[in-house]
Amino acid sequence: MKLSPRVRVFLVWLALMCAGVAVVSQSRFSADISFFLPSRPTPEQKVLVAQLKDGSVSRLLMAAVGGGDARQRAQVSQAMRQQLSDGGGFLSVQNGAAAAMDTERDFFLRHRYQLSPAVNAERFTEAGLREAVGDTIDGLSSPLGMLTKPFLARDPTGELMAILEDLNPGAQPEMRAGVWASRDGERAMLLLETQALGSDIDGQAQAVERVQAAFEAARSQVAGAPELSLQLSGPGVFAVKSRESIKAEVSRLLVISTIGIVGVLLWVYRSPRLLALGLLPMLSGALAGVVVVSLVHGEVFGITVGFGSALIGEAVDYAIYFFVQSGRMGLRTWRKTFWPTIRLGVMTSALGFGALLFSGFPGLSQLGLYALSGVVTAALVTRFVLPTLAGQVVSVAEPGPWVHRALGALGQAYRLRAVVVVLAVVAGGYLWQQRDSLWDANLSALSTVSAEEAATDGRLRSDLAAPDARYLVMASGADQEAALQAAERIGERLDTLTEAGVIGGYDSPVRFLPSAQSQQARLAHLPERTELETRLRVALAESPLSADKLGPFLDEVAAAREAGPVRRADLDGSAMALAVDAMLTPGVSGWKVMMPLRPPAAGVDMPVAQLEAALEGSGALFVDLKGEFDTLYGGYVGEAVRLSLAGCALIVLLLGVTLRSVPRLSRVLITLTLTVVGVLAALHLTGERLHLLHLVGMLLIVAVGSNYALFFDRAAGGEALDAATLMSLGVATLTTAIGFGTLAASQVPVLQAIGVTVGPGALLALLMAAVFVYPPQRR
Repeated sequence: MKLSPRVRVFLVWLALMCAGVAVVSQSRFSADISFFLPSRPTPEQKVLVAQLKDGSVSRLLMAAVGGGDARQRAQVSQAMRQQLSDGGGFLSVQNGAAAAMDTERDFFLRHRYQLSPAVNAERFTEAGLREAVGDTIDGLSSPLGMLTKPFLARDPTGELMAILEDLNPGAQPEMRAGVWASRDGERAMLLLETQALGSDIDGQAQAVERVQAAFEAARSQVAGAPELSLQLSGPGVFAVKSRESIKAEVSRLLVISTIGIVGVLLWVYRSPRLLALGLLPMLSGALAGVVVVSLVHGEVFGITVGFGSALIGEAVDYAIYFFVQSGRMGLRTWRKTFWPTIRLGVMTSALGFGALLFSGFPGLSQLGLYALSGVVTAALVTRFVLPTLAGQVVSVAEPGPWVHRALGALGQAYRLRAVVVVLAVVAGGYLWQQRDSLWDANLSALSTVSAEEAATDGRLRSDLAAPDARYLVMASGADQEAALQAAERIGERLDTLTEAGVIGGYDSPVRFLPSAQSQQARLAHLPERTELETRLRVALAESPLSADKLGPFLDEVAAAREAGPVRRADLDGSAMALAVDAMLTPGVSGWKVMMPLRPPAAGVDMPVAQLEAALEGSGALFVDLKGEFDTLYGGYVGEAVRLSLAGCALIVLLLGVTLRSVPRLSRVLITLTLTVVGVLAALHLTGERLHLLHLVGMLLIVAVGSNYALFFDRAAGGEALDAATLMSLGVATLTTAIGFGTLAASQVPVLQAIGVTVGPGALLALLMAAVFVYPPQRR
């Protein structure tokens, strides 16, 4: 059976779409921060990405139980800790209670002579034993002393206490009713570390749900506790909330904009069939963008898909031009008369986006490739597929009276030329004056975290003396042992800074797993049993603790002398193993140790210069994650601006070669320039913080505005601008304004930025084209 041309074209299109879907189904999508990472990152930038994806600080959750009295809060805290510890999903769940440390305590007690930082040559001399035992007896009344009291006969020198004190140096949370509490004592505090990586948002969401469920279960078990409340914060909480808010906003705004656009198109087309066909260029372009990026780069960033989908939104305009214009004049005339203009608009868009291909940032390069391939594909589908599927005759309703009235109004738009020029000069002068502060190079401009949420996070972090997610020190070595030794050397300097109050403390894997060299040295300081017994009797001659009761101590010291160092495998099955693995990681060129730092006090910035000076010559790498990210993002925006300008230069060259008329070229360029200047000035004047997404919006304005200007320019070339052409421009502008203008109402910065830029920009581009391009003699 011979197939009709329409069926053959549809089947070819369908086959290509199915092939594209097959490629996409096998594509790897990435949502990590390497979108912003350059092709050749610095060591600091590599640390940045590693910490944001896998670092221990990215796994922290902080919980605060408020309301009720201290006893009720403590009971709920204890019940939550027990349930979450038993339920899995967390590396550790801490609330300061003694019972929470039983497993770790037993491990530390068993290996105390390998792990205790207090073990040295003086520790087991007569004077050292006298002092150590005395300090242990004096400390029995402290919280840690109560924890170690049952082991006095086994550990009279207090090595267990020394280990526990070393785990959390610097500021400590308050204690109320046996659990951690906030500084004002009004909230019970818990600190949790998830098994899920910071980049695993699904895992972080499950962890948050477990904490909330544990709180509800604990609250129902405590009498009088229904009025208690739970506060949660941490990087995982922010990531989960961000994803949920974006999904909710996109769903809500998509419904609103779709209803608006479908309503307009149905009113114009008066045909559900044409409406469905009009979606083919957009769907084809979106799929082609993902396929090409996947084949070229091997992975597709989620940000690329989100931003690229917005960039090829102009694909809807192509179908509008085709249906409305060809419906008045027929397919053959449309191809001869209007397709060259649309083709030129496509080429300008391709050049503008194509300039991004040369970026040193894979994210920008992907964005350019996605938009380029998507726009070109959408145009080709409009040119070759839609005419065949729609048929030779496309019936679209005649332009109504409003079109003719709008045509008359645009015919008088040139009278505004002088006023627009004056306003443009003022806007240009304002932008020049503000040029140094025009673009916000701070990544927080893209953050969905509110000021209230940030304040809550800072308060909980201060209450818990939790490590800051911003500052860390990195040590490295050729192998695991060398890396641990390097961390110990750097730790000595950090201890000095902690004692001086320069930093509030730090975390390090050597607290759980010292280097084998350090452990061997500590074990070498342990005397033989007979010698230790003699020294012990002399040291405790006047002590209330009799040496005769310390037989277990002598036995365990003798056993420790024969034991070897603690290895990483000895930690298996404990929370300590996962904590060590989070900070001690193998790499291509050796092992890395990440040591997160605590600020000296809440709201106090780390003294970076003093830190760097103290670490000089140690081989350590100090990283300010926020500062590094802001610097990286600033470079990202800077390169995007430079490449966009390069793309604009190529567009100017293309238009100059095509139009072959300085006056016509000048009018088109004035239209695009004044549109961008007007939108930029308006956004900056209204307090909008301009960032990467606004720049992407500017590229789209140029792409859409060039189509409007070129259609008006046809009139300058001697052709009349009929009502059908004007209606197609008006409908395209209206659908663009609806689709992107809806995003302006979003609470998500990345969506709102695109909306406030492209929505008004499309309307302004049409007006500027009428003012400067549409010649008076043709009106």
